[in-house]
Amino acid sequence: MTKGSPPPAAQDQRAPARPRNRRGEGPRLREEIVEAATALIVRTGSDQAVTLRSVAREIGIAAPSIYTHFPSRDAIVQAVVEEALTQLHESITAAVIAYDDPVEGLLAGCAAYVDFGTSEPARYRVLFGTPPSKPAPSTPGSADLSGLQAFQTLVDNLHACVEVGSSASTDPFADAVALWTALHGQVSLRAALPAFPWPPTDTVEQMVLRLARITKRRGPCRTPSP
Repeated sequence: MTKGSPPPAAQDQRAPARPRNRRGEGPRLREEIVEAATALIVRTGSDQAVTLRSVAREIGIAAPSIYTHFPSRDAIVQAVVEEALTQLHESITAAVIAYDDPVEGLLAGCAAYVDFGTSEPARYRVLFGTPPSKPAPSTPGSADLSGLQAFQTLVDNLHACVEVGSSASTDPFADAVALWTALHGQVSLRAALPAFPWPPTDTVEQMVLRLARITKRRGPCRTPSP
């Protein structure tokens, strides 16, 4: 070992050096930072594992390089949250639009919500354990909802059920809040108590039908594939 060299143990802990980005590849590093932070959260089950050093080590770069894209560790976690929200919204939207009947779309969208939460427990947990980057709007039914487009999809879908006479709801926003609360409870409790003898997942369907005040159901009616 030459003078000034780090001991072998320290050398072993170093991640392989990441190749320098070519011109125009700067945005790729930002994506890698978010991917690395997501991997740390999934692996450890907590966003507490995300630090500038841990993310840099995961990628194989120097920690100061992160400042080009993110001002802080919290900004990285917020980016992970935003990406997870986007994927949740896309999953729910894809499930909803697969059906012409708004009731079946509502059921499919709620099932997609539970599926995301149970298949991505660490990412789902960080959605509600991280303070939002901006305050939530004060007006009920606001289209923005501080990034919770998935919830807005639920509200819109319940409105559609009311409009076609399939739901007796007189306040779709309030009923959507109750439904979202129940879905969140399903995901959270299943993650916290995996050994509990949970009933089949079709209990989610019965919960949705009751809380959404569904009075008519035509049955599955898929939108034809293009």
